[in-house]
Amino acid sequence: VIVNPAAGQGACGKAWPEFEAGLRSALGDIDVTITARAGDETDLARQGIADGAEHFIAVGGDGTMNGVLNGIMGDGAPKNDRVRLSVIPAGTANEMARAIGFHGDPAGAIQSIASGRVQRFDLLQAECVGLDGDAHRHFGTLAISWGGAAEIVYRTNNSRFLKKLGGRFSYYANTLIVTLTYPMQNCDLTVDGRQIKDQVYYSGLVCNMEFLGGGMRLAPGADHTDGVANFLFFKDIPRREIIFQKPSWLFDGHHVDHEKVDYFPGQVFEVQGDTDALVD
Repeated sequence: VIVNPAAGQGACGKAWPEFEAGLRSALGDIDVTITARAGDETDLARQGIADGAEHFIAVGGDGTMNGVLNGIMGDGAPKNDRVRLSVIPAGTANEMARAIGFHGDPAGAIQSIASGRVQRFDLLQAECVGLDGDAHRHFGTLAISWGGAAEIVYRTNNSRFLKKLGGRFSYYANTLIVTLTYPMQNCDLTVDGRQIKDQVYYSGLVCNMEFLGGGMRLAPGADHTDGVANFLFFKDIPRREIIFQKPSWLFDGHHVDHEKVDYFPGQVFEVQGDTDALVD
């Protein structure tokens, strides 16, 4: 069990004694480790794999779960295909828990873990060149974003004051801030071998889940078990349209109908830009 006490602006740490009692009652003896800083989740999971662990429980938010996942995966598939990853939602948005039916329900998550019920999930794999010039590979379950969307996630994760007001509010507020300040970018796309040249864009995402960012319906119809991701590409939409229409679009999913929004399924996506951009 890997616990991030800082998740949910410290709410996870406060609730952990109750979660621990529930886990020990349901599972018996458990091995608990507490993170002290960002990145510990990955290191602890990697060590667990080396020690032969087969079941990991991430207690925290989506970032905690993602860190544990990357520790399990390492450079590729885990050596042991019996490895399982469970999550007890105690973070800001908890989108992974939403997808599996336990959003805001840690007790229900513990009961599900105790039952031994297993769900299979598609994983996303991102490969990019970092600002350090080195190649990086990361795995995720929710989405891969770049450009404006990645900037929004970065600001949300680092906005302590806004996160205290709730995951949905924090994401929404940072969406408005980034929309006003983020410059349009140029890139070439390749989707399942098909090239799309000279695209001007504000933001792009490869989505594995229908709901992201505090309950926004960013990827209508996305299915995390179908072996296909959904590509969402915001092109050069005028700022006034983004500011005055985008909030409602994103929560009801109607943004995908806009003439300057591309939305289609695929499995392999490649983006090459002429300027540096954040990837999340």
